Amino acid sequence: MTKKKAPIKVRSVWISDVHLGFRGCQAEALLHFLHSVETDYLFLVGDIVDFWSIKKSPYWPQEHTNVIRSILGKAKHGTKVIYIPGNHDEALRDCAGHVFGNLEIHLDYIHTTADGKKLLIMHGDEFDVIVKHSRLIAKLGNAAYDTLLWLNRYFNGMRKFFGYSYWSLAAYLKLKVKNAVSFISSFEKALARMASDRSVDGVVCGHIHHAEMREIDSILYCNDGDWVESCTTLFEHYDGSLELVSWTEKFEQYKNVEDMIAAKRAA
Repeated sequence: MTKKKAPIKVRSVWISDVHLGFRGCQAEALLHFLHSVETDYLFLVGDIVDFWSIKKSPYWPQEHTNVIRSILGKAKHGTKVIYIPGNHDEALRDCAGHVFGNLEIHLDYIHTTADGKKLLIMHGDEFDVIVKHSRLIAKLGNAAYDTLLWLNRYFNGMRKFFGYSYWSLAAYLKLKVKNAVSFISSFEKALARMASDRSVDGVVCGHIHHAEMREIDSILYCNDGDWVESCTTLFEHYDGSLELVSWTEKFEQYKNVEDMIAAKRAA
């Protein structure tokens, strides 16, 4: 029997773009993450549930229910959960201002770190011109992205078969397209300007599935990434320092150990 590792203890955790209800959601990796971390604050920065995908093609395996249960379990045991809906779960924006036990729903939120910095937290789709002004184009783009993630899943199945680790084909291609790189840069600058206008020290967002932490015109820009392509999260430690973390390698190590244990039991 393997010894259970002590949980990682941090002050705050940010996750976004989980897309529960979408076949590309890496719910098993997220569950492993949630079971491995204890936090005072858990920020759900939009697109946690993908109502667009559910409406188009209903899909909801047990792992997706388990993610919801794990989040609610944390809220029940003292973690303050702040849910900021995105464009894929925008129906929940009608519930902004409501409090359900230790879970609150907000359109955006200002969090003060342990060292006194103020961070504006928002999903970020408000700054995506395509999403804001043309839902049809956005949904066509979403369909193309779904296809790319479907290819990504099979591509990584082959990599695993030959002993290679997970690598996001979708993220690689996105960063090779000039227009996509230009869009990401414009998006980041727009969020930084908004944070400056709100007189805060930084901004934390999601939406574009591109994890990043950098300073833009004296504003700290943080994007916590996603749980479809990269399995990334943002931590605030108890001294107020922030850390962008990729969970892919940790989850692969866990799965390798589980596979070894299963093989020994079957022998």
